[in-house]
Amino acid sequence: MKLVLASNNQGKLAELQALFAPLGIALLRQGELGIPEAAEPFRTFVENALAKARHAAQHSGLPALADDAGLCVDAFGGLPGVDTAYYATQFGYPKGDDHNVRALLAQMQGVTQRRAALVSTLVAVRSPEDPEPLIAVGRAVGQITEAPVGDNGFGFDPVMFIPEFGQTFAQLPTEVKNANSHRGRAAQQMLQLMRERWLPEGGL
Repeated sequence: MKLVLASNNQGKLAELQALFAPLGIALLRQGELGIPEAAEPFRTFVENALAKARHAAQHSGLPALADDAGLCVDAFGGLPGVDTAYYATQFGYPKGDDHNVRALLAQMQGVTQRRAALVSTLVAVRSPEDPEPLIAVGRAVGQITEAPVGDNGFGFDPVMFIPEFGQTFAQLPTEVKNANSHRGRAAQQMLQLMRERWLPEGGL
């Protein structure tokens, strides 16, 4: 079964390919099919992911999968949320993971409530008009550290301390991180939904 991934992020593609491969699902990056990126005008992960999935399905004629993810900080009322990728630019930094981390730590100086969640929302549609999209949400809850720790992973991994492991995501082996990350948890839910809703016999 072929699915178009409504993203051109190579890291995201590799992570999801590894999770979906055992069921025989091949993910095609939308850029490989000449599909332009969709607009993401909404304020929630699920609305943006749905818009991206419908856009990719419309242009490809194939079922599509989209992910919208970000960091939700309790002390900031859930922000930066859908603006996570551009978080640093709000404070005069260039766009980029390292700058996002630097900006976040600067904004959290003196803040004692450091709970935050990395959230991934996956949406899959069989067609652009699919009235029942599959929606899976994965959350990884932790504490924002005072300084980066660890050199594995990307994004906010070095400052996301996960109490159940006693380490940041950037300190964990890749396979452990992927299995317990927000995206890994969402993907596991999505696979189960596909088995139940799209594949009534329970297999491909």
